Amino acid sequence: MTKNIRIHLADDHQIILHGIQTLLQTIPHFEVVGSSLNGTTIYEDVTTNKADVLVLDISMPEKDGIEVVKEFAQKGFPCKVIILSSYDDLKLIKEIMDLGVSGYLTKQCAGDNIIEAVQAVADGEEYFCESIREKIFSNATKNNPKLNTYKPNINPLLTEREIEIIILIALEYSGKEISEQLFISINTVETHRKNIMKKLKAKNTIGIVKYAMNNHLIIS
Repeated sequence: MTKNIRIHLADDHQIILHGIQTLLQTIPHFEVVGSSLNGTTIYEDVTTNKADVLVLDISMPEKDGIEVVKEFAQKGFPCKVIILSSYDDLKLIKEIMDLGVSGYLTKQCAGDNIIEAVQAVADGEEYFCESIREKIFSNATKNNPKLNTYKPNINPLLTEREIEIIILIALEYSGKEISEQLFISINTVETHRKNIMKKLKAKNTIGIVKYAMNNHLIIS
């Protein structure tokens, strides 16, 4: 039996709250347990209703989303947090992720990704919508002469994130560097590495690098 995921929504626009709630409630094991129109009571609200996931807009009245996340970081996160924002500035995203946030979506992609994002962070993963993930990866690899910008057809079992990790490993990034560049935890990097090795049947990092070279993910 699938465990119910309790969700709290925070946005200063009632129509957005209603739209997200309507979408989330199409999933049987998702339960929207509360909502907030300003940032002042969010910590108390999610603690009281025992939410598992908070979907939080940055632009909140009285106390904005960043202040709310800082409050969570100081008091101890009572739930996982997904930021929902109009902003895609990498400096801002890194600052927020460094505070302990689990996911980041732009409002433009929320309709396509919010269900997947809630499930992912509830399962203990970090989540970015595709446009943000691609922007982060592009920034991490910019001006690297060994990066092959052409994307060939590769192992369909690999996710886009795993392909990015393979490329960074092949470009000689350490686990810590990958963590810093992709705004994800070291544990997440190592989990991806293990999954990649299993899917590729690679015995070690050399096997991952060979795969990247043989499939032209990098220029050798």
